[in-house]
Amino acid sequence: MTNKPHLLVVDGMALLFRSFFASAAMNQFIRLEDGTPSNGVQGFARHVLTAQNLMKPTHLAVCWDMGAHTFRNDLFDGYKANRPAPPEEMLPQFDMAKEVSEMIGWKNFGVKGLEADDLIGSMVEKWKNDADITIISGDKDLLQLLNPSTTIAFTKKGYTEYDVYSEARFVEEYAISPKQFAQVKAFMGDSSDGYPGVKGIGPKTALQLIQNHGSIDGVLNALDTLKPGQRSKISENVDMLKLSHQLAEINCQAQIDTELERLRLEDYENGTFANLEGKGYRLIAKHARSLYSLL
Repeated sequence: MTNKPHLLVVDGMALLFRSFFASAAMNQFIRLEDGTPSNGVQGFARHVLTAQNLMKPTHLAVCWDMGAHTFRNDLFDGYKANRPAPPEEMLPQFDMAKEVSEMIGWKNFGVKGLEADDLIGSMVEKWKNDADITIISGDKDLLQLLNPSTTIAFTKKGYTEYDVYSEARFVEEYAISPKQFAQVKAFMGDSSDGYPGVKGIGPKTALQLIQNHGSIDGVLNALDTLKPGQRSKISENVDMLKLSHQLAEINCQAQIDTELERLRLEDYENGTFANLEGKGYRLIAKHARSLYSLL
């Protein structure tokens, strides 16, 4: 890292879901005094506090989805349609996570109609020249955001292990630029997001097509040179291929109504954690105190 600000951008949805399912599997819902489950929130906060301690950012932002419906659902009815509804125990934790984030002093961001990914991408676009940026997520779609000042730390194991991608590592492994990654996704589709891409084109072939031809348009212009099987699969699915690209590409043009300086982290005080304890978040307060020696 340089002497520029170090901005940590957290995919709040990814960490909340990860934390919820990791403990829900063992029925550890960590209920508050009124019975409300808080396991996902407790894990989310612990994850961010630990990352803050490990990565030493100077600035921090947490990005959230704001409801299930986004502009991608307007483009394609099937987008994420195959995902089950969140479990009942998780429902109260979406608002709770934002409240806890705010109480700790982190800035929350969410825009109706956009996904957390789009806000993360827009922050990268806005501040890539002003800060060194680290993104924390479990979502490989974010690889398209890599640039010389932006790295992505993918959650790997527990609260401390990450698989970190730089632009250089990505280029070495994929032999394309990060911006081309959404075009690879367009060919291979994404079963978890519910869009098919080109049926019969898997990840390996999708990557080779972009490596060899540079873009979707490059592949379409070179259809005559492809193997007959590939040619017919692609030519029969051109509309879905182009739609899949729209769904895979992160929108980096969202309005981010704040200045970088507003995201600067302040030193924690005992009062911060006393407030958390007062609301029933004793585990978060205990973990934070142990990290920051505020005993």
